Amino acid sequence: MNREDLEGATEAILFIATEPVSVDTFFKVFGGQVTPSEIVEILKRIERKYEENTLGIILRQVAGGYQFVTRAEHSVFVKNYLKEHNTRKLSKAAVEVLAIVAYKQPITAAEIAAIRGTESQQVIKGLLEKKLLKIQGRKQVVGKPLLYGTTKEFLVHFGLNSLDDLPGFEELEEVFNENVKQESLFKDINGSNNEAEREEEQGSKIQ
Repeated sequence: MNREDLEGATEAILFIATEPVSVDTFFKVFGGQVTPSEIVEILKRIERKYEENTLGIILRQVAGGYQFVTRAEHSVFVKNYLKEHNTRKLSKAAVEVLAIVAYKQPITAAEIAAIRGTESQQVIKGLLEKKLLKIQGRKQVVGKPLLYGTTKEFLVHFGLNSLDDLPGFEELEEVFNENVKQESLFKDINGSNNEAEREEEQGSKIQ
């Protein structure tokens, strides 16, 4: 397979892929005909092509793989389209829980509820079903409550390559809620003296 065919095949795979495609996946798909370093070079050429031609989409590294994403300057129109078709709308409660978990993970349901000021178990269940949250084990305190964290799907959903790419609180709020102000979104999010934490700390001392 010549260079043009490889580049075309890579672009076609990226076009139909529903999640980021890793270099290792491309290597397996191409049956070892090209090395991982050659695949990276092909991906860089595709990335340059879309950047230089100011097309509506660009190639970016997302969640450890490569994926076509919309160009930032077109985001307002994409958001308007998504609002119209309601394809990625999350409830206010889901937005709050995701924001809290993103910055405090791993975190228990009691800790999430304490920060939000309301019970959150049903919201957590919904986000688990959407695969935006996952169970990361149990906290070693009385009762051993489940610990929750974000997933690869969370990174894909919000176009992040890793948790290191998380924006600041204000930017995250805008991304999650599309400019809808939420006064309580990050209420006491940096505090460690909430009631749930105190109870669990006391429980660990009893053990």
